[in-house]
Amino acid sequence: MTQETTVGPALEVVDLSWQVGGARIVRDVSLAVAPGEMVGVIGPNGAGKTSLFNLISGINPASSGRVLLLGRDVTHRSVASRARDGLGRTFQTSSLFPRLSVLENVRLAAQQRLGGTLSILQFPRSADDATRLAREMLDVVQLGSRRTAAGDLSHGDKRKLEIAVLLAQDPSVILLDEPMAGVAHADVPGLTEVIRDLNSLGKTVMIVEHHLEVVLGLVSRVAVMHHGELLAFDEPGAIMANPTVQSAYLGDIA
Repeated sequence: MTQETTVGPALEVVDLSWQVGGARIVRDVSLAVAPGEMVGVIGPNGAGKTSLFNLISGINPASSGRVLLLGRDVTHRSVASRARDGLGRTFQTSSLFPRLSVLENVRLAAQQRLGGTLSILQFPRSADDATRLAREMLDVVQLGSRRTAAGDLSHGDKRKLEIAVLLAQDPSVILLDEPMAGVAHADVPGLTEVIRDLNSLGKTVMIVEHHLEVVLGLVSRVAVMHHGELLAFDEPGAIMANPTVQSAYLGDIA
């Protein structure tokens, strides 16, 4: 997989805000993520974590501020345009095709990347290449149940499959929204290892996660959201020792 050489941050948001009526859901958030860095975003329900991801990915339009992806201003670009520019995202709820097999789900993404049809019935000339790429991505996420219907997978394996689908599209920056949600405790270490391996592929990652111990074990820096604002952005040790973070709500998200 080829990676784009980036001068400056791979992802940057500048004074980013989102207002709905008279309510400001996200307030003047500014942060920058370096190429190849993994950053965690933590906070209780309603802190604005997923809303921040929605602004970065283009699902919701920013009321003010800017989003810079690989040095390009994508603030007013569509979700699809940002994806073409190198942004990938998973969601709290599964976006897989449940009746298609594990391999077919990833192959569809690979076909789209290679410029072919999205139909599983009409394979382009690149079908063999798409299948080969899909298998490679499934190897990366350590998922071997390739003929199994996606809907029959455990929550942990569904998360791995979603990551494989993303990797088949070769994004430079990946947003993971609560990847551990619904995952059995026994499956957490394996999924954590898959996420950690994204760094070895040169991916830049932001991860929203309520499992604090998972976040602290993965990331180089942590962004703490509180009532839509960025309360702190620092290394995990500094965040844990930050009295403002502790007094605000750190115990509520552990």
